Amino acid sequence: MMKQLIMVLAIAAIAGTAKAQNYFTRSGFVGFYSTTSQESVKAENKQVYAVIDPTKKALAFTLLVKGFLFEKELMQQHFNENYAESDKYPKASFNGTMEGNIGTAPGEYPVQVNGQLTFHGVTKPVTMPATVTIQQGKLSAKGNFTVKPEDYNITIPALVREKIAKEIKVQVQADCLPSK
Repeated sequence: MMKQLIMVLAIAAIAGTAKAQNYFTRSGFVGFYSTTSQESVKAENKQVYAVIDPTKKALAFTLLVKGFLFEKELMQQHFNENYAESDKYPKASFNGTMEGNIGTAPGEYPVQVNGQLTFHGVTKPVTMPATVTIQQGKLSAKGNFTVKPEDYNITIPALVREKIAKEIKVQVQADCLPSK
C-alpha cells in the first residue's frame, strides 16, 4: 500500500509542474520477450500510464500487471498466477531520470535513463539507453533493457526452466501529448 502511495505521489509531483512542459499518455507500451531454443514468449501491455517532464528530465510509468496479453491464454494464466502473482502484486512501476540534452525543437535526442523498476514487490535499479523524439507537438520516448526473473524473486520451476530465458528483454514506448 505504501509503495502504491509513493508511486501516485511521484506521478503527481511530475504532473504538477508547469503544464506546457509535461507530457502524458494512458496508452503507453511495455512488452517483454523471452526466447530460447525450446520456446518463445511474448507479452505486451498497451495500457501503460506515463508522465514525462523533459525540463526536469523526469519520467514515471505505471501499469497493471494483468494488462499483459500473451499469444497463448495458458501462458497468460500461468504468468499471472504462478510467476507475477498479479493478485498479490497488481502493479509495476518505473521512476527515473534522463541524462542527455533534450531540446525543444523537433528531432531525436539520445538519452540514458536511470531509475527504479518495481515489479513483484521488488525494486531494483535499471539503466537503459533510450531515444526521446519531439515531433508535431508530441513527445515520444522509447528504450530497451533486460531483467533477470530471479532479481525480482520470481521462481521458475525446473520443469519449464529451459523454456524461459535467463534474461528477459523489455521494450518500453510512450507517445505522449502535452498535459492540459
